[in-house]
Amino acid sequence: MELSVVKNGKELRGGFTTGSCAAAASAAALEMLLRDSLISQVSIKLPSGEEADFEIEVLEKNVDKVKVAVIKDGGDDPDVTTGTKIVSEVSLLESDIIIDGGKGVGRITKKGLKCSVGEAAINPVPRKMIEENLRTVMEKSGYTGGASVIISVPEGEELAKRTYNPRLGIIGGISILGTTGIVDPMSEKAIVDTNKILIDKKFAEDSEIILISPGNFGRDFCKEYLNLDIDKSVPISNFVGETLDYIKYKGFKRILFVGHTGKIVKCAAGIMNTHSYQADGRMEIIGVHSALAGVSREKIAQIMECVSTDEAFNIIKEEPGFNQVKDSIMEKVMYHLNFRLKDAVKIEVVMFSTDRDLVLKSKGADEFIKMIEERNNKDI
Repeated sequence: MELSVVKNGKELRGGFTTGSCAAAASAAALEMLLRDSLISQVSIKLPSGEEADFEIEVLEKNVDKVKVAVIKDGGDDPDVTTGTKIVSEVSLLESDIIIDGGKGVGRITKKGLKCSVGEAAINPVPRKMIEENLRTVMEKSGYTGGASVIISVPEGEELAKRTYNPRLGIIGGISILGTTGIVDPMSEKAIVDTNKILIDKKFAEDSEIILISPGNFGRDFCKEYLNLDIDKSVPISNFVGETLDYIKYKGFKRILFVGHTGKIVKCAAGIMNTHSYQADGRMEIIGVHSALAGVSREKIAQIMECVSTDEAFNIIKEEPGFNQVKDSIMEKVMYHLNFRLKDAVKIEVVMFSTDRDLVLKSKGADEFIKMIEERNNKDI
């Protein structure tokens, strides 16, 4: 099947998820066990209904157990698991298909994730893929019994340190993931899906209020200037719109959104994906609001030549209308965020400059900051 896509003028090669690799390894191991033969390649069905071929490395073959590996190929996506072995050990049972994780596959220790506490971190879609492809092998072989499947990842414990798993309460290894079976190169969907997992966890801990921020820069500001626990925030990258949609869907009552002016200013124009390749408009936004506040044409022209919001705000910080500029920008930010949320969730905003010399807060931000601080202290 064709996995290449064109993004930003470049052809990028797609790949397969850890879930697809686990399903392929499991199907191959069972086929070898039932037919008492060796194979070097296996074909499996993906959730989309398409078929995909995988090369197989046989690690162990006995009459009652077969262990094989598939090398994870994430294509051109910068996935930490690319190149690692996804191993499946299969043995026969009288009935049922039992799927569990072994070495290097994490265990769930906290509520709010797609797997229950105590289970191996093998998500529902990969579990279904494994079972469905095993049943296909069983049907073709005329086998009516069951099977035990142990998925392991030899490098999983080390790889997990480079993922969100420790923060999510998944210990001992990586997760076996994938909703389509295919890795979209440079996938925005993968980031959004990770955000949703983090939001699910926060909702299980406290459905009242959530702290979100575009990245570590904002999270550092939370710790140093707002006295908020950065480990209890959700880094949302550039995906403001998708994040707000999902928070609304989950049923949170309040959101505190903290970030650098360079990101959040874009929301004043209704820009809900703040990545520079999607849209900019920062100088246009600051320039228009400055013009409305009476800033001179000369200084507006200077703003339009700026490359950072820090630089743009510095040009007008001594102007009589500077507070009006800040207030009107924040008003527009709040308008567009509330429009996206359809007023179903209350949201407040804090944005800051690089040197922290400029801090803009919406009217209810301090109340939300205090609320989060109190709830953190009570460890709700």
